[in-house]
Amino acid sequence: MLIAFNKPMNVLSQFTDEGKWQGLKHWINVPNVYAAGRLDRDSEGLLLLTDDGALQAKISSPKFKTQKTYLAQVEGTPTEDALEQLRRGVTLKDGKTRPAKAIETADPNLWPRNPPVRVRKTVPDTWLRLTISEGKNRQVRRMTAAVGLPCLRLVRWQIGPWSLEGLAPGEWREVSVS
Repeated sequence: MLIAFNKPMNVLSQFTDEGKWQGLKHWINVPNVYAAGRLDRDSEGLLLLTDDGALQAKISSPKFKTQKTYLAQVEGTPTEDALEQLRRGVTLKDGKTRPAKAIETADPNLWPRNPPVRVRKTVPDTWLRLTISEGKNRQVRRMTAAVGLPCLRLVRWQIGPWSLEGLAPGEWREVSVS
């Protein structure tokens, strides 16, 4: 079994609650499924859950290089140099990232976020579409910050062939494994 879940902001990628943060048990009532990878509490979007340990490893283990695509709302306007740095790989404290696919994209017109993203009248924001093939801790946020584009909102849109298309925040559906 494989489940695609649109994880809202401030929901944990685990079934147990921690303090004021809700776990997945409030959203998914399916026994014996576990998250294939993580999505930070302050990030939104696609989280895959499965009852198949081998599939879970294939999706989440860096050795399989499963591509993950994110929509990142960043503060500022990216230069071609900043995008090129993302495409070559960015050196972070824990090493250099693999090259990313990075393009500026139109506002994806997503659902409203709760709480809303802060808006600064004097600083523009831009949407980027980034595809990475690893999953270092808070990687996309750290990569965009390293090139001078702090991340305001991060939505994981796709993992391998599975997409968030048609799922509202908090909704889930069973998806095909192949």
